[in-house]
Amino acid sequence: MRILITNDDGINARGLEVLHGIATELAGAGGEVWTVAPAFEQSGVAHCISYSRPMMVSELAPRRFAAEGSPADCVLAGVHDVLRDDPIDLVLSGVNRGNNSAENVLYSGTIGGAMEAALQGIPAVALSQYYGPANAHAEDPFEAARVHGADTVRRLLAFGDAGGAEYGLFYNVNFPPVPAAEVKGTRIARQGRRAGTGFGVEPQLSPAGRRFLWIRGGDQQRATAPGTDAEANLSGYISVTPMRADLTAHDALDPLSSAFA
Repeated sequence: MRILITNDDGINARGLEVLHGIATELAGAGGEVWTVAPAFEQSGVAHCISYSRPMMVSELAPRRFAAEGSPADCVLAGVHDVLRDDPIDLVLSGVNRGNNSAENVLYSGTIGGAMEAALQGIPAVALSQYYGPANAHAEDPFEAARVHGADTVRRLLAFGDAGGAEYGLFYNVNFPPVPAAEVKGTRIARQGRRAGTGFGVEPQLSPAGRRFLWIRGGDQQRATAPGTDAEANLSGYISVTPMRADLTAHDALDPLSSAFA
């Protein structure tokens, strides 16, 4: 198996090292793991691509490349340049430092990398490690992902894609904020929404008196509704959410058509 890995925390991120271990286990003795990851952190860029400017791609070591672009850029570079003559069997994106559950999905570069792979017709999984009081200051905060990652992806590959849809399936996996031994299992969950929380801004003056705005996140320890991703994670479960790039609100199509009839 030939696996391409990427992330949004950058080429030197600890989570990418964890992902390389997961991918190496999945690829097996005769497989290959290739890395094309952002040269610098790209958190929050979602499915952004560098459409209006070129990007430089540098080979740092055999099968290891850094790109001056987003995770989606990295997938495009991997598919159409670095591995243009070699078919890619799987794209893994992550392991993100922090969760990509609930509304975080919409901002996530980790998700953006997996989404681009799906648009290219390649099976893809985004993996993220939830942080919380039980693991944030641990020696290995990625332990749950490190221990359970390969088996989770292996089971998803066995399931595959039901097929028939215009947009290919990809998966969003979030590991709970607990040590690996305390993971209770896996739940298939829909994307949730943390009520009353979200991103905002915080103004700050520089020493020179200039005013800047910092983007500030919401409370990540607030659970979402039953049956959703963050609720599963905060209850100690790995969440798996099947996703497609189709943003259509299908439930609104018929009522809207009636309103315009």
